[in-house]
Amino acid sequence: MDWDDLRIFLAVARTDSLSGAGKRLKIDPATVGRRIARLEDAVGARLFAKSPQGYALTAEGTRLLPHAERAESALDGASEALTGPEGLTGQVRIGAPDGCANYLLPQVLARICDANPGLEAQIVALPRVFNLSKREADMAIAVSRPEAGRLTVQKLTEYRLHLAASRAYLDRAPPLARLADLSQHRMVGYIPDMIFDKELDYLAGIGVAGAALTSNSVSVQLNWLRHGAGVGVVHDFALPSAPELTRVLATDVTLTRAFWLIRHADDGRVARLNRFAELLGIEIRKEVQQLEAAA
Repeated sequence: MDWDDLRIFLAVARTDSLSGAGKRLKIDPATVGRRIARLEDAVGARLFAKSPQGYALTAEGTRLLPHAERAESALDGASEALTGPEGLTGQVRIGAPDGCANYLLPQVLARICDANPGLEAQIVALPRVFNLSKREADMAIAVSRPEAGRLTVQKLTEYRLHLAASRAYLDRAPPLARLADLSQHRMVGYIPDMIFDKELDYLAGIGVAGAALTSNSVSVQLNWLRHGAGVGVVHDFALPSAPELTRVLATDVTLTRAFWLIRHADDGRVARLNRFAELLGIEIRKEVQQLEAAA
């Protein structure tokens, strides 16, 4: 079985299409199709079923997938062994919720890249869970620990959140001295049916029925608050970037959450990714501590 054919098999499995695999590998989709046909002839089984939605793995393809992923990781590990431990190189793509992606990862990854000039870092900021099996990212940061899948998980850091509003809003709004007063204020929060993780349902956790201004983006919510739109829950590590905001009801409401680093189980063999994950954890913990102290 040819490794290059397995590499193409993995790309089709992760993109669900010949064109997507071709784009990822920078080869013609027709060539992708021929190589998949050659691999199917070699193994004596159909690996994909074509449908209007794309190319889906058959039962035989599903059985082959973990073996192909292990072969991929073994080759990456062999390359690491030959290049040695001097510095991090190559591309690393991290998926993260947009709060982390906007207010922590830019400066954290800049420092890591400063120390490792051969490293290329990519941040994919999306308000949803990432599919590591399809290699949407090399690793992902999540706000809750996954309970299924062939994954390795490590806790990066805990962080705190508080209610906050702009001083301009508080100057013109009704008094806000206790939780019950929130009913007299316009709330800012997540769109309820787009909350992709229960850990993000902040307002329900403090007994607020709903919000008048909602977005699936933390950055949009923060900008609403900065411009005096109402009251909402804000990451403490984001507060230094929004000097217009001040905490409210801080003695009544303090939320604590955690960031988790999630990786595909087979990537544990890749020393480069292990070193990167270690540095990422150190730098994120340091950044959260510094920003929360300055909030």
